[in-house]
Amino acid sequence: MTFLRIALVTVLIVAAAGCSTVKGWIAKAGTNDNIHQPAALTVITPTISVQRLWQRTIGKGEQMLSLRDHPAIADGRVYVADSYGPFIYAIDLTTGRDIWKTNTKLRLTGGPGVGSGTVVAGSVNGDVVAFSPDTGAELWRVKLSSEILSTPLVAGDMTVVRTGDGHVVALALADGKRRWSYERPLPDLMLRGNPSPVLGGNGLIYLGYEDGTLVALRAQDGVKIWEQVVAQPEGRSELDRLADISGDIVASPDGIFAASYKGKVGAFNPDSGSPIWSHSLVSYGGLARAGDTLYVSDAGGTVWALDRTSGAALWKQDALAYRWLTSPAVQNGYVVVGDLQGYLHWLKQDTGAIAARQQIGSTKDLIRATPQVSADGILVAVTIKGKLAAFRISTK
Repeated sequence: MTFLRIALVTVLIVAAAGCSTVKGWIAKAGTNDNIHQPAALTVITPTISVQRLWQRTIGKGEQMLSLRDHPAIADGRVYVADSYGPFIYAIDLTTGRDIWKTNTKLRLTGGPGVGSGTVVAGSVNGDVVAFSPDTGAELWRVKLSSEILSTPLVAGDMTVVRTGDGHVVALALADGKRRWSYERPLPDLMLRGNPSPVLGGNGLIYLGYEDGTLVALRAQDGVKIWEQVVAQPEGRSELDRLADISGDIVASPDGIFAASYKGKVGAFNPDSGSPIWSHSLVSYGGLARAGDTLYVSDAGGTVWALDRTSGAALWKQDALAYRWLTSPAVQNGYVVVGDLQGYLHWLKQDTGAIAARQQIGSTKDLIRATPQVSADGILVAVTIKGKLAAFRISTK
């Protein structure tokens, strides 16, 4: 389809131009599209001890697919798919050893999502497959209209899946039968990948769209309750009009928080969508939250801490400029981001000071997917070449 070809061509063009992506990954918003060299890493004196529990390889990784698919963690296991191969894995969180490995005979590009005793993943051809979390046995599979580019949401007795052509479909977790669907037209040009649906505590599902709009659907039947513009597409060219909400959305009872590539981070009322505040910041990723603070990486490689109630900046860390940072994760009082050379950086939550650094794989192993943190504080991250590693931290 046209939109898919354009998205793929965009990735190919920018890959040829020094492995950059669409304008903003390496160029500051509002400036010419000059290619900036990533900031050199300076020697740091670690203030925490980071223990690598294990590291292993999962197939070939996503390579240049620009999917940002991340592992899922549940019940002491890591669930991860091989984007270039047919396998989905369940791995012991503390040892890195296989619990099971299933050959799906598909190219898995979305997921996995985990919940309610089910693992769900999607494929490049629109297949949605459910597995037993204990054995990896396939429970059912259905075919949707287009490729799956984001993690399926597992919510109660259904899974909500977003396709690359703008459809959102709810499937019964028991047998894969369709419950409801929602469709929204897409712009001709957009960033590669889709943010995953997010369930709020009020029974609404939140989705960010390529035109900069945040949408709330009723989980019960898919009826749209509200929509709100985070950032308005503006400009003469399609490239100038990119306004994607392409990263993680934070949903909580006191606000829905989303970031747009067009230059806005916003907070919205969960029930009505009315704006609470807006902060000017260009981001191709998403947000993380801890307490009353939000954390976001901007397109120029600066990590920001924003006040949850007002959007005011509390601190920023710009020592990682143009290092293509991931969306942040929060681990035991530290903000963690990955970069273009396979490094993970731990920042102090209260000041943004860099507290530790670890590398996965080599300097060619870009970390694109958001690191994931278990309930007991183990962080798992994966590179685009399929290097998967787990870390635990402790104060010195």
